[in-house]
Amino acid sequence: MITMMQAILTAALGLLLTASPETGTKGKLLPVKFSDVTILDGFWAGRQEVNRRASIPHNLDTCESTNRIRNFAQAAGIDKTPFKGHIFHDSDVYKVLEGAAYSLSTHPDKELEARVDKVIDLIARAQQPDGYVNTWFTVKQPDQRWKDLRVKHELYCAGHMFEAAVAHYHATGKRTFLNVACKFADHIDRTFGPDKRHDVPGHEEIELALVKLWRATGEERYLKLSRFFVYEHGQAETHKLFGEYCQDHKPVRDQDEPVGHAVRWLYLYSAVADLAALDGDQAHIDAMERLWRNIVGKKMYLTGGVGVQHHGEGFAREYFLPNYDAYCETCASIGMAFWNHRLALLHGEGRFADLVERVLYNGALSGVSLDGAKFFYVNPLASRGGHHRQPWYGCACCPTNVVRFVAALGDYVYACLAGGDGVCVLQYVPSATTLPLAAGKVKLTQKTRYPWDGRIQITVEPEGAGEFAIRVRIPGWCENASITVNGEAVDAKPRDGFATIRRAWKVGDRIELDLPMPVRRIEPDPNVKENLGRMAMMRGPVVYCLEDRDNPCPVDQVAIAPDAKLQPGFESDLLGGVVVLRGKGARTELAEAEDGSLAVKTGPIDVTAIPYYAWDNREPGRMVVWVPTKPVKPDRLDGATIAVTARPTASHCFERDTVAALNDNVLPKSSIDHAIPRFTWWDRKGTDEWVAYTFDKPRAFTKAEVYWFDDTGKGSCRVPASWRLLWRDGKEWRPVEATSPYGLAKDQSNVLTFKPVTTDELRIQVKLRPGVSGGILEWRLPK
Repeated sequence: MITMMQAILTAALGLLLTASPETGTKGKLLPVKFSDVTILDGFWAGRQEVNRRASIPHNLDTCESTNRIRNFAQAAGIDKTPFKGHIFHDSDVYKVLEGAAYSLSTHPDKELEARVDKVIDLIARAQQPDGYVNTWFTVKQPDQRWKDLRVKHELYCAGHMFEAAVAHYHATGKRTFLNVACKFADHIDRTFGPDKRHDVPGHEEIELALVKLWRATGEERYLKLSRFFVYEHGQAETHKLFGEYCQDHKPVRDQDEPVGHAVRWLYLYSAVADLAALDGDQAHIDAMERLWRNIVGKKMYLTGGVGVQHHGEGFAREYFLPNYDAYCETCASIGMAFWNHRLALLHGEGRFADLVERVLYNGALSGVSLDGAKFFYVNPLASRGGHHRQPWYGCACCPTNVVRFVAALGDYVYACLAGGDGVCVLQYVPSATTLPLAAGKVKLTQKTRYPWDGRIQITVEPEGAGEFAIRVRIPGWCENASITVNGEAVDAKPRDGFATIRRAWKVGDRIELDLPMPVRRIEPDPNVKENLGRMAMMRGPVVYCLEDRDNPCPVDQVAIAPDAKLQPGFESDLLGGVVVLRGKGARTELAEAEDGSLAVKTGPIDVTAIPYYAWDNREPGRMVVWVPTKPVKPDRLDGATIAVTARPTASHCFERDTVAALNDNVLPKSSIDHAIPRFTWWDRKGTDEWVAYTFDKPRAFTKAEVYWFDDTGKGSCRVPASWRLLWRDGKEWRPVEATSPYGLAKDQSNVLTFKPVTTDELRIQVKLRPGVSGGILEWRLPK
């Protein structure tokens, strides 16, 4: 039974949905499709080539090996093997197909196209007669369709299908996938709507996807359905609210703080921006402005990432931005790019394109390794050496999202002025595009070494002789920008973040921008307590970090004075070719004093900073973005032993763990403590392994304490079957003469005493138990 309030809301929404957006946009800019932009060379051409040759095949192969693709064959009734996977795994396949479609548009590949077509055929065969497609519910719970939208991700998976189908249609001209998507969208439209079922997705995505589907097909019902889902949020009179986590606690127009799951929030508000550009809903525009200012001013990391660990992949309280516990999910950074690009189109302001740029070169790009085969889910701004990219995840939303984001770069580079009287250059990428204007078509070609060099050349080739404007973005980080046209200076003063050049353009006219890129020291917001007394480094759009690999000591011991000179320099053979920053810093460490005690020692060192996006592409080590400006007393002084001065090594270390955990003086609460850095020999099982300490000079030792890692009940690491302590005597390793047993107890330090030895190297040799691995949380050497 429909209540009076439901009737009023339904009538109001119905009036809104009848307004056709085809009469014109309310936004200042019109989008340019990826298929209309050719990335020519330089930084992003290289990244797209890695994406095409490595990331897309890797993701497709893994979707096959993990049964994600086979599940569609099972849903089609042509494969009888057991179903494997989760409720959201269909979406991973769709995102990889979307990325493959973008790649096919720019780099035709018959083998990849055939592979994509084969998967699309499986999806089509899995579609039910009423249009429904979802492998989990078709195979495992056919009687539970649409029963739990808060948790079960049905509409989320559908949205990713729609996006992939539209991309495939634009890239290939084929309607095979688009027809499947439309049939599914028709089914959803018959199920949900103002005069049908009132509900919202627990994980937003379908809202922005329906706008894309509308643009591709012209079918107004899809646009109306998108509006319905957006306006249904927070309507307690029409459905049971899902709460803040799903952004279903208030109507969109009344929300004033970003809350809940960050990716869901950003996908929802990407759709809100899409719709606002079409219908001009001022309440939604006002809401997005206050929410944008809240995120950027109070909840966003320097890299453009959002979200804090232990907050359900979501936003935390204002100004709570811990570095080691930053979540900054790769998908959330990509969502930031989605939303801010749409806001740039809506408002025509450079501040939003600046945020897209920030994410492109930092928060999102860090999500994939340089070889394209490993991925971050979480992107912290500091690491003790145990955080590493992985080839895949059980929840693989981030690897598959990176694949489509990098391939679709062309979506973000250009826009047309809504009045048809000009073009807008949003991002600086070597590229070419031909755009339709009222005065005729115009071809733009960019040449640049951005982001390493701020000089950009844009060649203009108009089809006719009419006058039009070219707007070029002056990034908010840039001071003293200059512009010339055919060698003559023009006004470079930005208005709303853009310099506008309006004239009657001729074929061969050339715009040259110079965006100076000095090294900038970024001071923290005084409200972010963790960063007080620290600074970060940027050059151009790129955020920098310190990584152990490039520096003479652990980087958490480094300080850089505010007036220290940092010199940029391009190194072609480092990390694929990057600009590094070199300068002077200071190291504060625990060192052995003359009397044998440990004392704090500070001294000058040379420091090197690399782009944040490129960290963790070599051997494991610590990383920091926010660096102290004054020497800081070392953490964890209490109970430290001479072990903290040693260089730890091992026969093997699992890539997600670190040998630095052996002597970091972080004491565990138990043998299964997962809250601290750890060392393990995983995934070696039943083997003979070792760890060693090397000192700068020989020392006398009589005692060792070992705290074993054992995750019984959670993993496959156990205390070893046996162990012994060796010391180097010249070129030979000798066992110590133990005066106490070799302890194998869990949840405590196992103390070994032995007759004195003098050496510069000690080694623990272990025999792992059959079928399991092992590890150490702390190895101390007390007097």
